Amino acid sequence: MITAPPYATVTKPYGRALVAYALDHPEVVCLGADLTRQTETDAFRDHPDLGARFVNGGMAEQNVVGVASGLAREGHTVFVNTFGVFATRRPYEQVAMQVAYPALNVKLVGFMPGLSSPGGPSHQAIDDVALMRALPNMTVVDVADASEVAQAVAAVAERPGPVYLRLKRGEIPAVFEPGHVLDLDRIAVVDPDPRPSTPDAVVFASGMMLPAALRAATTLRAAGVVVHVANVTTIKPLDADTVRTLAGAAHCVVTAENHSVIGGLGSAVAEVLAEAGLGRPLRRVGVHDEFGAAATARSLFLRYGLSARHVVDAVWDAAALPGSPPTTEEVAEVAGAFSPV
Repeated sequence: MITAPPYATVTKPYGRALVAYALDHPEVVCLGADLTRQTETDAFRDHPDLGARFVNGGMAEQNVVGVASGLAREGHTVFVNTFGVFATRRPYEQVAMQVAYPALNVKLVGFMPGLSSPGGPSHQAIDDVALMRALPNMTVVDVADASEVAQAVAAVAERPGPVYLRLKRGEIPAVFEPGHVLDLDRIAVVDPDPRPSTPDAVVFASGMMLPAALRAATTLRAAGVVVHVANVTTIKPLDADTVRTLAGAAHCVVTAENHSVIGGLGSAVAEVLAEAGLGRPLRRVGVHDEFGAAATARSLFLRYGLSARHVVDAVWDAAALPGSPPTTEEVAEVAGAFSPV
């Protein structure tokens, strides 16, 4: 089910999937905000059968969302494509009142999530999940690999109402083996520990943090720790039943997200545990209430605590294991492949 790192990569799976889906669904319209190539929608714009359904609204995200609202009211399924910060922070009022409130079929696609952008705080969407989670009627999806990105286009298009889809752009790792099926309704244990004993920990990971969680699990198991890794594709509405089941069967819980620990996956899981009265130690791996610097994604993940080592340390601490946590060996960087941090 899971391939071994370094992971092979797939180029522009979102852009190709959007074109393929739109060719079979004439109701699909593609909107941009002056980031066409950067959001993989140039293929849609340049396609002879789709160009008339592409609109570049320029650097005016509030207006683009308004246009999307009008098109959705006329029966279109509208994909709005831009960077995550520009899809959520700038037009928040318009998203709330013109898209979420009337529950329209507008799919906001936010690229370069969290600390994957080198552009500093103006371009790093570390609060987008929190913002979108707060809106009634909004579904929030964070996909983990190329196969999930490709499947997400149809999945969100066919899900009634507004959706916020966050994803890495460009070269996307192929973490799952062929045949992996994206399920927006269920959290999946994608890397179960084969040993039958009670898990020391369950790690709930989303999006770009899944490779780090998988790498951490390998290190922990070598040290005798029993750990399951669960892939959380849909952060809202969260599959609370599976959270309760997995957390209830483990000694501790760790969440891992490329986002602030405030208001994102960690908060959502904590809410479920608290309401269920499950007294499990919880540690949240993510950005801890600070803005990121301008640097490479790899250095940012290490600096702000989003690496496999940080997941290992979090499990070790939450499970109150003796001694020092084991060292996580780095995966060699290979040209054309993706190595988890």
